[in-house]
Amino acid sequence: MRKKLVAGNWKMHGNLVENKQLLSAIVAGLDGLLNVQFVVCVPYPYFSSVQSVLQGTNIAWGAQNVSQYEKGAYTGEISVSMLNDFKCSYVIVGHSERRTLFFESSLIVAEKFAAAQRVGLTPILCVGETLEQRETGMTEQIIEEQLSAVVNLAGVESLNKAVIAYEPIWAIGTGKTASPQQAQDVHAFIRKGVAARNMSVAQDLTILYGGSVKANNASELFAMPDIDGGLIGGASLVSSDFIAICRALHN
Repeated sequence: MRKKLVAGNWKMHGNLVENKQLLSAIVAGLDGLLNVQFVVCVPYPYFSSVQSVLQGTNIAWGAQNVSQYEKGAYTGEISVSMLNDFKCSYVIVGHSERRTLFFESSLIVAEKFAAAQRVGLTPILCVGETLEQRETGMTEQIIEEQLSAVVNLAGVESLNKAVIAYEPIWAIGTGKTASPQQAQDVHAFIRKGVAARNMSVAQDLTILYGGSVKANNASELFAMPDIDGGLIGGASLVSSDFIAICRALHN
């Protein structure tokens, strides 16, 4: 059975005081909701404080990125074992901002995916296309290339312990959102592509939508048959919005 999941991606936002206020409100707002899993992916410096607030609650915490290397002379990088020290459950890999701003190739993303799984972390693998790629009919080709890089390196069975997030780059932080049917079409394509490799894996695979999900469009998006939750950016920084999105999936 596919799990339902809402993941908040704080990106490079927050401070100690604001984080505690935000998390306290979210913990209270999501208390008792047991049919959906929740996670917040926070900046590295806040792992300890976030852990202290969230441990014992129904909300997990994770990272927004990780190194593909275990240790060594990689100044500024964070390894998967370091994430484990703070009891992280999830890590985002291949977010479009990492691919476009920091030039991470699909091979690097696949290596990070595999590194996370080696220590028991659940990678949230992001895939998605630009506006130009969509308008030129390349959406499925791009998605397949990004997905294949991971499957070729780690095997299709690795998706049993992973989450995929479809994030159309043209709908991230722009206020634009794929229509529910547009999002569903790509989610169905992803599931079909995995099913061609392994039907059982595809049936249980959690696929999130990440592209300007808001409190006012979450219910319609989550009603689609292949959308199992959301990867939430800006709205995850506003407690009332994030709670509303989570409750939309829970209902």
